[in-house]
Order: sequence, then structure tokens, then C-alpha cells
Amino acid sequence: MNKKQWIVGLVVLAALVGLFLWGREKFHFDFHVFREQVAQADWIKIAIGTACIYLGYVFRSFRWALLMRPNKKVPPFSLLGTQVIGFTAVALIGRVADPVRPYLVAKKTGTPISSQLAVYIVERLFDFGSMALIFSTVILLAPAGALPHPEIVKRAGGWGMVATIAGALFLAAVRLAGETVAAFFQRLFGLASKKLGAAVGDKVRTFRTGLDTMRTFADFGMAAALSLGMWGIIAFAYLETSRAFVASPELASMTWPKCMLLLAFSGTASTLQLPVVGWFTQTGLVAAALTSFYGVGTEAATACAATILLVTFLSVVPIGLIWAQLDHISLRKVTHESEVAEGVAVEQPAANAAE
Repeated sequence: MNKKQWIVGLVVLAALVGLFLWGREKFHFDFHVFREQVAQADWIKIAIGTACIYLGYVFRSFRWALLMRPNKKVPPFSLLGTQVIGFTAVALIGRVADPVRPYLVAKKTGTPISSQLAVYIVERLFDFGSMALIFSTVILLAPAGALPHPEIVKRAGGWGMVATIAGALFLAAVRLAGETVAAFFQRLFGLASKKLGAAVGDKVRTFRTGLDTMRTFADFGMAAALSLGMWGIIAFAYLETSRAFVASPELASMTWPKCMLLLAFSGTASTLQLPVVGWFTQTGLVAAALTSFYGVGTEAATACAATILLVTFLSVVPIGLIWAQLDHISLRKVTHESEVAEGVAVEQPAANAAE
């Protein structure tokens, strides 16, 4: 982690400490009730949620193997370690470690890092599209009275569906005329900054390279099915973890529409994940959403939010650390190496284009 990230982390930590001290005087938090909520939780449901998250990593390894198949065929399970170690790095080091997965796959399979970065970009698009499609479908089909503030939530579901359709159209446009689309965006953003325009154009070209991995509708269908299946499993993990808090009627009776809203809150809170500090910000934001939207008690909401973080984000850490140790991988070292490799891979096409 570089100096700027350390500074941001310390500022956020100081803000959190200040917020805690201020909130302690304004709001009552009963630690005894909090412990009661945790003690009475159904740990079988929490274990099922954790198993779903582990299964999600298997889906990810299969999808990655499918997306890189035109360049090199590899056994899907051979990439499971790269997914587990990569997400462990993100959990402990922050979003700066996102390039670890494509970097590890490139090293393991002997393929160029640029090709794996392209796969990563396509994978992220499938993640966003699948999550948005599931969210919008469940929200828009929710019966009357199933959601708090239905007019706002339904509007969000509608916009989510619009974003999904727009993403699909953009995907088709890049797949059919990638260079034309890249040149258009390069000129558009180049009006503000030539450097920015070149960077955006290069991102589109990299994305176009990634789409080359799907040469048939069957490839696209399999990737979409894996993505939808994986996010359905992840959503079920959220549902089971929430329902595990049986001492809270609001959580014990959690429904699919409400769970989708909770998943959206959690996903939004995790986008700017800082090392360690981000655990507390994500827990706080999810707990606040549970309290304000669903009327869950502060203690139960905090216990549930912390457990959701543990199940969906941190449960991979023990296995990831063991796996990294067995493969003789240092998370900090591989994070730095992946950042450097990503920079080189991104700058090289731009330099070639300039020539």
C-alpha cells in the first residue's frame, strides 16, 4: 500500500473514531443485547451462508477458465487457488489488490498479463450485469408492501434494469465495432485531456480483446449462466446469514426483495474497500441501512452486518493465507508486482498506438 493510501486510511480511521465518540453520546448501544443477538444466532444458517460463498469461488474459477479458453485451455479447478488468494489479498490489503487475480492466473498459465486483465474486465462486467439483473427482477416483481419506501426502491430497480440493458448494448457495440467505439470515446474524453482520452480508448480496446474470449453465443450463454448462478448463490448467503439472527423478528423474517436491497447496500459499501478500516465502514453502513430501512434494532443490525462481512468477505482469509503459504506467495509482494505488471500492460498498447 502506497503513502497516499496510508494517509487516506488514517484520515478515515480518525473520522470513524470521532464518529464513534460522538455517537456514543447521542445513541444508546447495549453491548449485552449485542452479545445476546450473537449468542442466539442460528450458526447452522451462518455455516450454510459461508459454504455458499466458498462455492462461489468454484463458479469463478470455472468462469475464468471458460473466458480464457480461446487463448489457452486449462482445468477449471487449477484456477481455484488464484481466485481464493486474490480475494484474500483484497480483503486484507484493499481494492488496490484487485489485479492480483489476473496476475496470478497469468503466472500460473504462462499467458500474457494483458490477456488476463482483459478477462478480468469482462468478468467484472458479467458480475455487474448479473447482480443488476437479479436485483432489478426481484425488486420489480416484489408484491405490494414487500419493500420499505417502495416508490424509491422500485425506481432504483427500474434504473438497474436500464443500466443492464445499456451495458448489454455497449457490450454488443464493442464486440462488433470495438475500434470504432474506442476511437469515439478517445476523441470524446480527449476534449478534456488527451491523456485521459488515450487511457479510456485503451480500456475499451482491452475490453474488446477480452470479448474475443466469447466467440459464440454458446460461450456467452455459459458465462452468463455461471455468473447468474454464482450471484444467486451469493444472494442466498446474504439471506441465510440475515435469517440466522432469530432473536430479531425483522431479520428472522427477511424476504428475497429485502435481501436484494441489503445486497445492494453491502455491494455499494464495499466498492471503496480500504484495508481493515473498510471492514468497519462497511459494517457501519450496512447496519445503518438495516436500522433505517427495516427497523432492526441497533444491536441486532450491527451483529448482522458484522456477520455478513465475516461470511461474504472475510471467510476466505484463513483458507487464502494457508493456500498462499503452500504456494510460497507473499500477498504484499504479489500485490506490488501485480500493480507494476498492470501499469506496464496498460501503457504498452497506448505507446504502440502513439507510434
